Amino acid sequence: QVQLVESGGGLVQAGGSLRLSCTVSGRTFSVYGMGWFRQAPGKEREFVAGISWTGTVTSYSDSVKGRFTVPRDNAKNTVYLQMKSLEPEDTAVYYCAMSRGARAPADGSFDYWGQGTQVTVPS
Repeated sequence: QVQLVESGGGLVQAGGSLRLSCTVSGRTFSVYGMGWFRQAPGKEREFVAGISWTGTVTSYSDSVKGRFTVPRDNAKNTVYLQMKSLEPEDTAVYYCAMSRGARAPADGSFDYWGQGTQVTVPS
């Protein structure tokens, strides 16, 4: 059984930083791309960031480029979403997802999802 467990969400003031973690079990983590998505109230889920299995290829949505990074540690079966300069518009439930392939582009297919973790940036 594949499980993705996110952690690290919370309330942070505008301009602050936060790091989300997603630990995977039940599947060989190191050969799959990983992605982060978010869903704000009343909005559709959107792609935030993705990283390839080796960590050498990353992609970001325009709204987070330059503020978020998506490192991974294959030895720990964990992918992170490092967020800085947070804005109220970043408030959402954040989900990690495991790609069907070795990369994790915005238009890729993702087979497994975590339960989500809430990030709140008050205005």
